[in-house]
Amino acid sequence: MTDAQPFTAPTPAHTVHPVYVIGGGPGGLAVAAALRGHGVRAVVLERADAVGAAWRGHYERLRLTTTRRHSALPGVPMPRSFGRWTSRADLVRYLDKYAEFHELEIVTGVEVARVAPAEGDLWRLEASGGRMLTGSAVVVATGWNHTPHLPEWPGRKKWTGTFLHASRYRDARPYEGQDVLVVGAGATGCDLAADLAEGGAGRVRLAVRTPPHLLRRSTLGWPAQRSARLARRIPAGLADALLRLHRIGVPDLSAHGLPRPPHGPYSGARAGRPPVHATELAALVRRGAVEPVAAVEAFDGAEVVLADGARITPDAVIAATGYRRGLDELLDGLDLLAPDGTPSPDTSAPGLYFTGFGDPVDGTLRHLARDAARTAKAIPRDRARLLRSRAKAAAERSRATSRTGRKNSGRAVDAPPANLPTPSGTHPDKDSTPA
Repeated sequence: MTDAQPFTAPTPAHTVHPVYVIGGGPGGLAVAAALRGHGVRAVVLERADAVGAAWRGHYERLRLTTTRRHSALPGVPMPRSFGRWTSRADLVRYLDKYAEFHELEIVTGVEVARVAPAEGDLWRLEASGGRMLTGSAVVVATGWNHTPHLPEWPGRKKWTGTFLHASRYRDARPYEGQDVLVVGAGATGCDLAADLAEGGAGRVRLAVRTPPHLLRRSTLGWPAQRSARLARRIPAGLADALLRLHRIGVPDLSAHGLPRPPHGPYSGARAGRPPVHATELAALVRRGAVEPVAAVEAFDGAEVVLADGARITPDAVIAATGYRRGLDELLDGLDLLAPDGTPSPDTSAPGLYFTGFGDPVDGTLRHLARDAARTAKAIPRDRARLLRSRAKAAAERSRATSRTGRKNSGRAVDAPPANLPTPSGTHPDKDSTPA
């Protein structure tokens, strides 16, 4: 990381209760580094044995669809040697160096099961090994791809072939010569289908429920990410037209079972169906190396039943069916989640922050970097505001007590008879109020 800029953060102030950051992925590391830059102690809790665990587990073929320049985290640019489109392996190396460069306080092998408010505006974290941690604030950075999701397909558990979620796929070597069905035409499914076809699988089919927009990463040197950034600032219709420019050179695959969606790329992204940057897939579909088929409806013995009634018998099924956020148990009882399981924008809890729970069309890493700076500014500011509010309330209570005391000081108080017996166990010259 020779082209990193010097980091001159102030020494973190001593805090009895640190800010806990749950998750050692790009979002968690970026927030921790930004907090350190503000002199706030942050402790990153990572359930795996190393940072960037999700990226370490992704398939070997994976490359970012966002440019190197706009995928770096605050304080450390990505080296030029990574090329324009950073590979999975290089990103993992970058995250390791990032944590080292910023001297982040990271505890691995600790999984947080639940977060709940604690006494005195603090937060309690129930973690593995019976740990009970107390933080002045908590940043949840467990990420978009937390828990692999599998649909409840009838008959799947009795199916006789090889079945796995895409999170367990690494490369095409185990499937050489096999008939493989990839389920799901999102970015991961399209990438895996292309990897299998180019890696020696005997036959590759791609089960498609909702056809994606296939776009180029860049067109005439202009990155699709840059167009997506511009698209956020203009009406949806113009944004769709702008992003469609990156469809130049991508053939119409309707005759091959992969029609173009009726909506535009940006409109689709806002509805949760972002475009797929997979020019390689388009070429493979066109020459028949990847065959689009209907969506999967059920499993029956050795067969897979498709939505159009067709039955096929692949050797292996790889489900690129996405992930869930996994926040329900972590935030149980706090009523902070939207119906889709992401943090609701309409509710909040003082001292609890979230990062990395969007899927922006112009690049997740770029947004994580920007969000880290905002969160790092907000935490000490919100804490100071809370302390001022508490001090003001205490002062008001003190003044109210003082006014009450002044009022009572002018009242006549009946004195006890002089010959009243002293209560047992007390001394007349000391407090004689019974316990």
